[in-house]
Amino acid sequence: MEETDVIAALAALAQPVRLRVFRALVVEGPAGLTPGELAARLDVTATSLSFHLKELTHAQLITQEREGRHLIYRAAFGQMNALLAYLTQHCCQGQPCTPATTTTACSAC
Repeated sequence: MEETDVIAALAALAQPVRLRVFRALVVEGPAGLTPGELAARLDVTATSLSFHLKELTHAQLITQEREGRHLIYRAAFGQMNALLAYLTQHCCQGQPCTPATTTTACSAC
């Protein structure tokens, strides 16, 4: 993942409604949600939601697919995982982190 993609993704998530939308889509998994379902669940107006969906799509954090008359939005799990990998690439000074349940756990993880 390129640094510019990371910046775009983090900027998109640095807004409360967009973060809530993204998290709702992650929780929903591959089934995704329609804009109407998202608006109802998050108590967001359709106009506001449309703007936020556009920003998340532009940052490649979500995808949009037409199924009949409906648009389905889904979290882009590949992009999410690439972002997490970029952010944790040099975690613990490049050493493998041990599970937090052991006494030798990395305090940064």
